[in-house]
Amino acid sequence: MKPIELTDTNFKNEIESGLTLVDFWAPWCGPCRMIAPVVEELASQYEGRVKVGKVNVDDNQGTAMQYRVMSIPTLILFKDGQPVEGVVGAQPKRSFEKLLDKHLGVLQ
Repeated sequence: MKPIELTDTNFKNEIESGLTLVDFWAPWCGPCRMIAPVVEELASQYEGRVKVGKVNVDDNQGTAMQYRVMSIPTLILFKDGQPVEGVVGAQPKRSFEKLLDKHLGVLQ
């Protein structure tokens, strides 16, 4: 399962229900490329429970500005269309798993 490509056009519809982890990134960003495989693993690992999407901030500046994304990578977890928690910078996969599990109500 690959992350969904999110744009200024489809963003609202894609995140409006359930949990959605959104990776704000750019092709020229080294740390973004570094965590890209982790984001893809999370998309597969949490398939059916958490939607995972990616926003290219160069192509979708409106969405990036709306959520005040100042540095990338920034990952924001949305619940029913509202941002609930964010992580800035490259992190180990376990950090993202903890974030997702917490919001899924999984016992640690």
